[in-house]
Amino acid sequence: MADRKKFNVSLVTPEGPAFEGEAELIIVPGAAGEIGVLARHAPLIATLKAGSTRVYLNYDAEDVREYATGPGFFQMQLDRAIALVDDAVLANEIDDARAREQLETAQRELELVERGESTADRWQLEQRIRHAENQLSVAGRD
Repeated sequence: MADRKKFNVSLVTPEGPAFEGEAELIIVPGAAGEIGVLARHAPLIATLKAGSTRVYLNYDAEDVREYATGPGFFQMQLDRAIALVDDAVLANEIDDARAREQLETAQRELELVERGESTADRWQLEQRIRHAENQLSVAGRD
């Protein structure tokens, strides 16, 4: 058993915190690949894409909280990690019907953009599609 130092972690959405507490490790979906940080990690700022965010409360005991998260930003500084994301859904609380509805809505909007019938932001729609697909993927692992 390793003796891992804990640090403060906040996973925050526009609706408020999805997780706040101490953890041994957090792994976030960075735009260029997964980023894992432990206590005393060097200061870091990164862009996040939709994906799986895992907060390890106790690594050895496999006590982990997994979230399907949308795009956002991540900062690590002075033993405090903050992930600001547009959505965070705890893996065991994912609503398949809601995720499928979000996926279908975003796909319809993207089709309108591709036909020139909408000026919606293509990147945002693609991220919404990826986030809904991610929720369905995370839910399927349970």
